[in-house]
Amino acid sequence: MNYEFVKNDPYLAPFESAIVGRHNYAAKREKELLGETNKTLSDFASGYMFFGLFKVKRSWVLREWAPNATAIYLIGDFNNWQKNEKFRLEPKENGVWELKISEKYIHHGDLYKLIVEWNGGAGERIPAWCRRVVQDEQTKIFSAQVWQPEQEYKFRIRKFHPTKAPLMIYECHIGMAAEEEKVGTYNEFRENILPRIAKAGYNCIQIMAIQEHPYYGSFGYHVSSFFAPSSRFGTPEELKRLIDEAHKLGIAVIMDIVHSHAVKNEIEGLGRFDGTPYQYFHGGDRREHPAWDSLCFNYAKNEVLHFLLSNCKYWIEEYKFDGFRFDGVTSMIYRNHGLGQDFKGYEDYYNLNQDGDALCYLTLANKLIHEVNPEAITIAEEMSGLPELAIPFDEGGVGFDFRMAMGIPDFWIKYIKEVRDEDWKAGHIFYEMTNRRLGEKTISYAESHDQALVGDKTIIFRLIDADMYWHMQRGDETFMVNRGMALHKMIRLMTAATINGGYLNFMGNEFGHPEWIDFPREGNGWSHKYARRQWSLVDRKELHYCDLAHFDEEMIKLIRKEYRFSESPIEKVWDNEGDQLVAFKRRDLLFIFNFNGEKSFTDYGILVKKGVYNVVLNTDAKEFGGFGFADDTIEHHTVASHLKNKEWLQLYIPARSALVLRRKD
Repeated sequence: MNYEFVKNDPYLAPFESAIVGRHNYAAKREKELLGETNKTLSDFASGYMFFGLFKVKRSWVLREWAPNATAIYLIGDFNNWQKNEKFRLEPKENGVWELKISEKYIHHGDLYKLIVEWNGGAGERIPAWCRRVVQDEQTKIFSAQVWQPEQEYKFRIRKFHPTKAPLMIYECHIGMAAEEEKVGTYNEFRENILPRIAKAGYNCIQIMAIQEHPYYGSFGYHVSSFFAPSSRFGTPEELKRLIDEAHKLGIAVIMDIVHSHAVKNEIEGLGRFDGTPYQYFHGGDRREHPAWDSLCFNYAKNEVLHFLLSNCKYWIEEYKFDGFRFDGVTSMIYRNHGLGQDFKGYEDYYNLNQDGDALCYLTLANKLIHEVNPEAITIAEEMSGLPELAIPFDEGGVGFDFRMAMGIPDFWIKYIKEVRDEDWKAGHIFYEMTNRRLGEKTISYAESHDQALVGDKTIIFRLIDADMYWHMQRGDETFMVNRGMALHKMIRLMTAATINGGYLNFMGNEFGHPEWIDFPREGNGWSHKYARRQWSLVDRKELHYCDLAHFDEEMIKLIRKEYRFSESPIEKVWDNEGDQLVAFKRRDLLFIFNFNGEKSFTDYGILVKKGVYNVVLNTDAKEFGGFGFADDTIEHHTVASHLKNKEWLQLYIPARSALVLRRKD
């Protein structure tokens, strides 16, 4: 085993044995799961082909795992929701229960549940492995639904090859993608939003809230049925068609998958499924998450690994998802869930606070996912900075392709809130954007859905505030609007231009969507007013929202046009703290940022490689809602300097603006 990342970081040397131990433990657990066979992890993670309700020839077969149950009955539309011996499951080995019954009793569309009995109690349950769950609009009760349509969806694109260098992610939510005050659908997203994303240039969508969840306002993070795509957005076939259409447009589709915890609900979810509190979850004081009001999986149990690994494979095989962004990884890998802890040194990653079984699960999940699809994309939402997280398994790491650069949005918010404009240090900003561990690829972002939730503020709202409601029309701008728009573009360009893996934007933030996100709840009268996206704003040419969207489109286009942009080296070529100006290059692209809000610089000299430079992007251009102070059609020729390999590039650089120039010999 080559632990190159340890050799590259001398501060990891004291903890090498812990890193090796974690890797060996994952390898040992894998061997235990597979036994003395020639099977692979993919073979092991095929539980969805055995458990659940499915058709076999002229019979229906239902299987569930419930080791504490004393009896299980299938109830539903087909037996008037009454216990019936004909629909009683038989106990098999290892806590597995099974029912085989003629096809004449059960039909596509029927609703059903289980009655699970145990010593001292009983309760209705939705099967853990069911693939379709629906909610009655009147009673609000959830039930499993038999789903066996005569016409299964046939994918037109069987094998999709995602682009990873760079990965430009559009984070989205199906339900709140509609402009109308309602829950949007898979079909509406496919017809109305996918074309916008394709036009904007993003090559990947990250879809939230796919796994079924009882409470819409949980943003999909309190999952109840892990194998069921949320029916509030439409049918499984409609989701498959959405993914197929995205692939046709060259857009990868990854799921925001939640394996860090589960909803506490017992009838809808897995809580006390067989009467015990610990079937899928920890017992005792580790069972409930202290901050999320949810249940914590026990990754030490082989059955839990089987369930979750099968879930990963299921979404790839059945729906053609191209990978996953794993939510809540920090919560998984620390026994205290990382709550209230500042990670100040490497010793915080290698003490008795880690959950070795959670790390093992994540390692096996990454290995499995890339075994099923070698081109799959895996991203860790992790804020502590665990060193081996985004290192390949065969190099001793956990195996994620990317980690979220969660410090970047925190940095931007802190800067906007606490630092006066005249104190913005361009060099320090550049350092924060590029400060990452060698060998790890990250997903950089200025803001995600987290920064748009009610109680927080988006970047555009922090910059412009109430003036957004009255002065976003062309010709009616205030100082706040002009400043806010300028910084909104500069912040995004600085974040995207310094990526080493990918870039992420949340749906609507590219054009400065003016409202926060607040899902329907009792406190707002169950209103959908703030759980939608107002696309009509960006379509109105007299408003500056379309200027911000146009800039974002040109920025994405520029980055994607460059060959393997995210893998090209970043070289700082100028840093003047007094002028608040920094410049860096990536191959033949030169990026210049002037964060000075007062000074525009004439004939400003920057030492660069000899050549002719043309402006290819200017945040101050009129087409992007800027002042258009510079003439971007001019070719800029370098002039001799006192250095042998560098010449002066002299430019007019407007205040609070950024330029991108391309060098030609």
